[in-house]
Amino acid sequence: MLKSLALALSILPLFSVAQDSLLIANVRIFNGTSPELRDGNVLVVGGRIAQVGTGIVPAKGTVVLDGGGRTLMPGLIDAHTHITLAAIPMTAAMTAPSSYLHLASAREAEATLMRGFTTIREAGGPSLGLKMAIDQGLYKGPRIYPTGAMISQTGGHGDFRLPHEIVGACCSPLSLTEKEGMAMVADGPDEVRRRVREQLALGATQIKLMAGGGVSSMYDPLDVTQYGPEEFRVAVEAAENWGTYVMVHAYTPRAIRFAVENGVKCIEHGQLADEEVVKLMAAKGVWWSLQPFLDDEYANPKAGESRKKQLEVAEGTDRAYALAKKHKVRTAWGTDVLHSTGGAVNQGAQLAKMTRWYTPFEVLKMATADNGELLKLSGARDPYPGRLGVIEPGAWADLLLVQGDPLKDIDLLKDPAANLIVIIKGGKVVKDIR
Repeated sequence: MLKSLALALSILPLFSVAQDSLLIANVRIFNGTSPELRDGNVLVVGGRIAQVGTGIVPAKGTVVLDGGGRTLMPGLIDAHTHITLAAIPMTAAMTAPSSYLHLASAREAEATLMRGFTTIREAGGPSLGLKMAIDQGLYKGPRIYPTGAMISQTGGHGDFRLPHEIVGACCSPLSLTEKEGMAMVADGPDEVRRRVREQLALGATQIKLMAGGGVSSMYDPLDVTQYGPEEFRVAVEAAENWGTYVMVHAYTPRAIRFAVENGVKCIEHGQLADEEVVKLMAAKGVWWSLQPFLDDEYANPKAGESRKKQLEVAEGTDRAYALAKKHKVRTAWGTDVLHSTGGAVNQGAQLAKMTRWYTPFEVLKMATADNGELLKLSGARDPYPGRLGVIEPGAWADLLLVQGDPLKDIDLLKDPAANLIVIIKGGKVVKDIR
């Protein structure tokens, strides 16, 4: 009897067309790669886009969503987030129970999805469990490409230990931030290799090293170069052995050059880069994950020495974007909001302000198709095989129905509550206010 039941289950369809097929009709389509909107329909089957165009004949029982002539576009992708740290104060991140941290992260994940960001690359922090919960449907949130703990040298950008914790014996216990999976301190090739392998074993889809000084860190000025060629090489080798890549936090030409010359595939920030090192990035095909850091209402709140460093970075942003455009470096977009509820809420506004340097089409392409291409560098570790950030057959059905035309008025994304009429992730409608 059990054998008969198993046979019967084995020949059942994996999904019912009536339950898992959606036709989005009467829309103007921005496909993520073309500046032209095209009238048509989109058929979604099994969480992916099956057909795009006019004259689609859906199977019987397909659910029809009438777009009312609105714009349909791919879900947005933020290529540099800290989802577990974005909307909570630094003191809470350093002292609160981990249960609070993870509950706050789940709330922020749902808010991120409701702002139209259906995928994020998490650039350091304990998001592995959050990703698991979202993927299992326990919480609403975006697809997450988790980095796990950021890897830093002693005194580097990811060294959050208090001064009395720095000088210790070789077998000193891990600090709180290390135990929570926010950052790991590693010195020398052997330690770096071990920490990289640990994060990959835990589920990281890419690895992040700290290659230079940072704005918010306790010990390092911006000009400090962190890690040497051999440490970069062992990290890159360990990542490549797992089929993925290394990205680095770096601002200065020296830090960027060390990383690029030793196999790193993506530079985060880089606002102080000079033209020579940007040419090197272009020649090597390295991605530049820039953030629109300006001294404006969206800047992460800083004080004291960190405020001075923040202003130095902000002064370099215009030149960085100019160099990226001049040398045609593959450029990604992200926010890098930390410890700021207000900053997290303004995720869409941070994207819209990119028109300071690019056309609305270029901005939207960067936050959809281009960022989607960057995520695929994770290769064998990609948790979501298939294209992201585009509307084409075979791509994931992560879609936004927008009230208006964001190619003409990108400021629509500043108010996602009003202007994102429908949000779809993996073919499932998660918001509908038609």
